[in-house]
Amino acid sequence: MKTNPITTKEKKCYFCENGIVEVDWKNTQILQKFTSSYNKIISRKRSGLCIKHQRKIAKSVKRARIMGLIPFTNK
Repeated sequence: MKTNPITTKEKKCYFCENGIVEVDWKNTQILQKFTSSYNKIISRKRSGLCIKHQRKIAKSVKRARIMGLIPFTNK
């Protein structure tokens, strides 16, 4: 099944576009943008992040979970 190039829009990396160099694990508002409603980390395909920033987001989300800033799961 081929995708239509007119309807598919290539996602840009949020951090590369906004010039954000470091992903901070204390900034929970940005981290929650990249987690689903079940608090799972969203894949690169859905989020549109580059591989470098996807790795940093994953590490930051995991660190924030351990520090208690983001819950592991919803109740």
